[in-house]
Amino acid sequence: MKIFDAHCDMLFKLWQDNALQPWDGALQTNLEKLASHHAKVQCLAIFVPNHVPADQQFHAVLAQIEIVHKKILSLHPQFRLVTEKRHINELKKDEVGLILSLEGCDSIQNELDKISVLHEKGVRIYNLTWNFANLFADGALEIRNAGISLLGEKLIERLNETGSWIDVSHLGEKSFWGVFEKAKHVAATHSNAYAIRPHPRNLRDSQLKALIERDAPIGITFVPDFISSEPSISKLLHHLEHICSLGGDRCTGLGSDFDGIEETVPGLEGYHQYDNLLNEIFKRYPADVANGIAFQHFADRIPF
Repeated sequence: MKIFDAHCDMLFKLWQDNALQPWDGALQTNLEKLASHHAKVQCLAIFVPNHVPADQQFHAVLAQIEIVHKKILSLHPQFRLVTEKRHINELKKDEVGLILSLEGCDSIQNELDKISVLHEKGVRIYNLTWNFANLFADGALEIRNAGISLLGEKLIERLNETGSWIDVSHLGEKSFWGVFEKAKHVAATHSNAYAIRPHPRNLRDSQLKALIERDAPIGITFVPDFISSEPSISKLLHHLEHICSLGGDRCTGLGSDFDGIEETVPGLEGYHQYDNLLNEIFKRYPADVANGIAFQHFADRIPF
């Protein structure tokens, strides 16, 4: 069994608390849990909260990338930075690949040349915005739902040139369709089904069907409020079942959002409990579909 987890916030927590180490047991995802519980690819989100002054945000992004190199890659050779699809195929049995994602492009401001800097440093997945509005797009919790801006279109053009994934999780509905129209490569790294849980961070059937028709990967997420008022593994599986019923059994995957959540699903309190979910998936689906959900669907669709 191999796991491709398309989203976690371990890196953000390491940046928040300089004393915290990447093997610390307080982390929902840490190096020990990854190494001993089937991890093969883990996407690490770079997130800068909006209380950081605008002129310091890009520095915060670079500081989080530096943490990956200083605290993980240089000290733990079984972890490798993945910047090309072939790197995944080259991973040895005991190695884990790490992919960097930028959760919200606020730090770029109107300096689109910063994309070249981030690409050089290994960032391969981009959310245009987090939950609210910025220069590029409106997020899922922005009530005006104004879509992407002209500058956002230019940003998408730059990202298209790099072959990066543009992540539609966190986008408002109109922004979703704007990105969907302009972007070469899209993914939903951590979103559930709005039809099962009507939350603005979840995707409506029309959005899910559009992603499925485009053969874009969709990562179900473990955020309790995106699952149910009484979240459980079985209710998380309702989201998976719904997406599969729309035709997503060949492109659905996993995006836990571990360390980005305070509350957790019972039995999914951290990466070390992934088996509790995967065992249920392997019971319910044919082996090729189950393996696809766990790993292959995201791995096969990497555009870079």
